[in-house]
Amino acid sequence: MRKRAMITIPISIIFAVCIAASFFLMNIKPDTSHISKAQKLAEYTKPAVVRIVDYAIVEWEFVNDDPDVDAYLQQLDYRTMIGASGSGAIISPNGYIVTNAHVVEYSKAEEIDIANAAFEQLAAGLAEYFGVDFDLAYDYMIEYTFYTKVTRGLKVILPGGDVLDGEVKSYGAPVNQGKDVAVLKIEGKNLPTLPLGNSDTVQNQDDIWVIGYPAAAESDYLSPDSSLVSSMNAGHVSATSKKTEQGSPVIQIDAAATHGNSGGPVINERGEIIGLLTFRGDTVNGQEVQGFNFAVPVNTVKEFVKQAGADHGQGSVDTLFRKGLTLYWGGYYKDALTKFEAVERLYPGHSEIKRFITDSQQKSEQSKILWSNYKTAFFIFDGVALLLIIGLLVFTFVLKPKQQSKAASTNGPPAVSADLNGDGQVDLQDVLLALQKRQQQADDSEKKDPQ
Repeated sequence: MRKRAMITIPISIIFAVCIAASFFLMNIKPDTSHISKAQKLAEYTKPAVVRIVDYAIVEWEFVNDDPDVDAYLQQLDYRTMIGASGSGAIISPNGYIVTNAHVVEYSKAEEIDIANAAFEQLAAGLAEYFGVDFDLAYDYMIEYTFYTKVTRGLKVILPGGDVLDGEVKSYGAPVNQGKDVAVLKIEGKNLPTLPLGNSDTVQNQDDIWVIGYPAAAESDYLSPDSSLVSSMNAGHVSATSKKTEQGSPVIQIDAAATHGNSGGPVINERGEIIGLLTFRGDTVNGQEVQGFNFAVPVNTVKEFVKQAGADHGQGSVDTLFRKGLTLYWGGYYKDALTKFEAVERLYPGHSEIKRFITDSQQKSEQSKILWSNYKTAFFIFDGVALLLIIGLLVFTFVLKPKQQSKAASTNGPPAVSADLNGDGQVDLQDVLLALQKRQQQADDSEKKDPQ
């Protein structure tokens, strides 16, 4: 048994170490500790934050034969466009979007109200063009100008550049009239999304981030495609129990934001929407003061999501993209590439996916090995190794060696069982004496029994 154990025990230990090593390798996770929380949130959220353009085109008829004014109107093609731009967030893979009601108010306004707002803009432009007083231009134009048609438009611009028609599914009211929330719908599938959080759990001084398309971040010096890139500003919750004059709750935050941010999501550290930016604090001496902005709580937003019959939640594109990012940040570029390519197949318009696919391809030679991909092979090896260990232990400690018994030989010379000559040892002389004794016995026997 000892000889067996000297061989089987070391072999069993080697197999056990191999099993332990396989479990260790299979459970290695990508290390993303070098990526900041803000950077992770930015990459997670950007694909789901959209720009919303709500507008109306009013067509005019001018009934005076004033050639100067008529020439001005010809430059405008006898049309005036009015509109607003804001932000929003996709909350379902099939295209439901949350934003502010005031961002899309032209879509819900009465036609006459739109025409009146457009007329004021027309009169202001005319006054500036001819260098006259606004009231004078207004009074003149209102006597000779009539609107003939109002055409509305609501466009949703996705971060990837696609421009889609939007439809208002539920609508509150602008901030000075009610709850400033609207839910839109666009045609789409497998769209990136942001999850809805719970604003009842928001605490004063919680970390938050505001994402959207602020007008202050636009410039003539930027390239056209820069308009598709959202801005993300960090801040904190400043107050949680304030209300509007109409009694609607709002969350005060100190993150920088301007017009254009309206309707954009305010997210927490888990990437959940906890509110939609709605309005800023009052100006001081005619100047905007940053750090005093307000958001509609997400639990108010959920009321309108329910009214719209909208489902909300993340889809397979979000899951694949996040897994891909984790692998990419951890250095597993080949495995990340597989996830990113799956995202592109499901949703080719994803704003970030081409960049990450290209980067992963370029870094693939530096890719680490993701041992969890080989779980099946590891499990097969571990099963075989475990069976071998059990077999070796049974062989060593349970099965005993067979006892070899030596059979006495029946052939050959007679066994010498005594010292016949009395010299203290059994030797050849004792054998000869035994033979003589046997011969003597045989002769005696013949004499007694002669034939």
